[in-house]
Amino acid sequence: MSKTFRMALLGASLLAIAGTVDARNTGQPAAQASAATDARARAAAIVARMTLDEKIALAHGLFPPMAAGKTTNALIPSAGHIDGIPRLGIPLVRESDASLGVANQVEQRKGDVATALPSSLATAASFDVATARAGGTMIGAEARAKRFNVLLAGGVNLTRDPWNGRNFEYLGEDPLLAGEMAGAHIAGVQSNHIVSTVKHFALNAQETGRMVVDARIDEASFRMSDLLAFQIAIEKGRPGSVMCAYNKINGDWACENRHLMTDVLKGDWGYRGWVMSDWGAVHSTAKAANAGLDQQSGQELDKAMYFAAPLKAAVQSGAVPAARLDDMITRYLTGLIETGAYDDAVPATAQTPPYAAHAEVAQRTAEAGIVLLKNDGDLLPVARTAKRIVLIGGRADVGVLSGGGSSQVRSVGGAPIEIPLTSGAAMSFARYTYHASSPLKALQAALPGATVTFVDGKDVAAAATAARSADIAIVFATQWTTEAQDVADLSLPDNQDALIAAVAKAQPRTVAVLETGGPVLMPWIGAVPTVLQAWYPGQRGGEAIADILTGKVSPSGRLPITFPAAASQAPRAAPVGLDRLTSVEAQAAANPANASTFQLASFPVEYVEGANVGYRWYEKQRQRPLFAFGHGLSYTSFAYRNPVVTGGRALSVTFEVTNTGKRAGADVPQMYVARDGAAMPMRLAGFTRVMLEPGETRRITLTAEPRIVADYDTKLPGWRIAGGAYRVALAHDAQDRALVLSAKLDATTMKP
Repeated sequence: MSKTFRMALLGASLLAIAGTVDARNTGQPAAQASAATDARARAAAIVARMTLDEKIALAHGLFPPMAAGKTTNALIPSAGHIDGIPRLGIPLVRESDASLGVANQVEQRKGDVATALPSSLATAASFDVATARAGGTMIGAEARAKRFNVLLAGGVNLTRDPWNGRNFEYLGEDPLLAGEMAGAHIAGVQSNHIVSTVKHFALNAQETGRMVVDARIDEASFRMSDLLAFQIAIEKGRPGSVMCAYNKINGDWACENRHLMTDVLKGDWGYRGWVMSDWGAVHSTAKAANAGLDQQSGQELDKAMYFAAPLKAAVQSGAVPAARLDDMITRYLTGLIETGAYDDAVPATAQTPPYAAHAEVAQRTAEAGIVLLKNDGDLLPVARTAKRIVLIGGRADVGVLSGGGSSQVRSVGGAPIEIPLTSGAAMSFARYTYHASSPLKALQAALPGATVTFVDGKDVAAAATAARSADIAIVFATQWTTEAQDVADLSLPDNQDALIAAVAKAQPRTVAVLETGGPVLMPWIGAVPTVLQAWYPGQRGGEAIADILTGKVSPSGRLPITFPAAASQAPRAAPVGLDRLTSVEAQAAANPANASTFQLASFPVEYVEGANVGYRWYEKQRQRPLFAFGHGLSYTSFAYRNPVVTGGRALSVTFEVTNTGKRAGADVPQMYVARDGAAMPMRLAGFTRVMLEPGETRRITLTAEPRIVADYDTKLPGWRIAGGAYRVALAHDAQDRALVLSAKLDATTMKP
């Protein structure tokens, strides 16, 4: 969910290449499709027994912080509440934000804690669907224990710009990786018989002007990038609900965009659940309902309760057909029934989750997602001979940083640092927050024979002196990002670049550990031998970082997002519209008595890169980034041998992967494809994560996702694989072209 507390506090694989998919091309097995049909039939039968007022009551939901007195049921301070209909057995629904754990942003529920996963980028960096599912399963279990049965989890918006303040909540820049990981996470949540959403549908790719921005892209590119990520996530996870976004897409608001919600989602993809709005994203009654919006969420945050009395009047007048209202409520009930949320009631009173076991899930996720970007001279793991280690900066003495906004978890252990904001769009619902997991304490426990000290880094000269007298210096650098605000640039804030440079000059054995919401520039990279990307590592991040630094765990994360060498390499070098927003804010500040009259007008963002998001853009522009998508080092080494590529009706590569080093570790083989002679860059078409002991060899087959191999043809409409030769790179990252083979594919087409 988005905007929730800002508003509150301001106002208080396709089954085969062709021919074997089901009639709606959802990629579901026949048994699942049959079960979904049965769920809809059951839902429709319930709706047939409902009065008009009962139907209208389910078409809109309350925002608990602003809904006192509007229900006789208990309101849990959270994102959403929809009363049930006891006479028909329809359950009460309580909704919570939950991208990284059951959220409790500004501790609206006093004393209620939850397990905090690392950022979604860290989960994506694992390249492991099992890790993603485990995180979802854990969050879903805690949500059920806290009496929530709908989670606003499942963010799959692709990273188009490295400065997006909400990148940390999403799963990177590649549609296959993001879709697979989101699908696994959603399936994990829903294994607890509660609903997970997938969001924000679609092209919610920046926070600057997110309520008014008009995202513009051509249909084919849209289908091959952001929409493909959603399509795969929906097929794999089968979420009970889809959340439409704030922004416009090609001129129409996402939550009244008929092409998006009805033609694509419900028509081409055969989606059977319900479309809920984002909180504050509804702009009309008849247009939104007829376009495919099924439920207005958090009604108090919109300008009007469009789906309450106005919807009843629209149905009575015929402006919204009665059959459309029936479909809206049938979809809502279908989503609840299919996931088990309808029949499996949550506890009557809150239960205490097994927090200790769940903390292990958070730590394993962090360990799998931390990326070793550079390790010249094998500085890591920290040698047992290092007796004097100094940690510098980043508040590594008390904890690890988390991202801000509606995903904020009040983690088990509390928040040792929690600083309110004094300006900006996120000021009233986000706080600069740390989780209580101290890297300093974790390293001291892991290295009892060494002296591990801490210097805060505020005095650069003192930090350099401390580094010079140590055997190794580990600098912790942070970049806080949040929902509702983009970062103005990609540099580390607060003079941290100068700090790292000074420490590296004083101590050649320097490690930089980055806790950031996404890519940052590294002007000091040539002087620093070792760099570890830790993301926002969650409530056990300190322990996970210590395990990586000391070698208890070999790093295995791979970048799910490209790190540019310069901001100018990205399709847009700065947030589009930031200058307009700054101007409007300045005008409002200068005229506080009439501040509300200064509103940011809608403005366009042209996605000129089209389907070539992230690493594909760099390849097409022939630019070399600082670190490529898919990059990540290990404390061991891997080799790929005896590859065999097969074509025909499907493209696959079979090969041996061998751990050629002296310790166990996980590798992530990646398969990139492109048609010979085509102007399109190579695309990630398959990947896997494999754990190997020293000297162990395993034979693996990667089969290309057919829609990645294909292009979207708007004239069909649908997917078209051109017959002919295709290049296949068996690679360690998106730039690796050391092992390229070819095979011929048969021409074929697939439904949208």
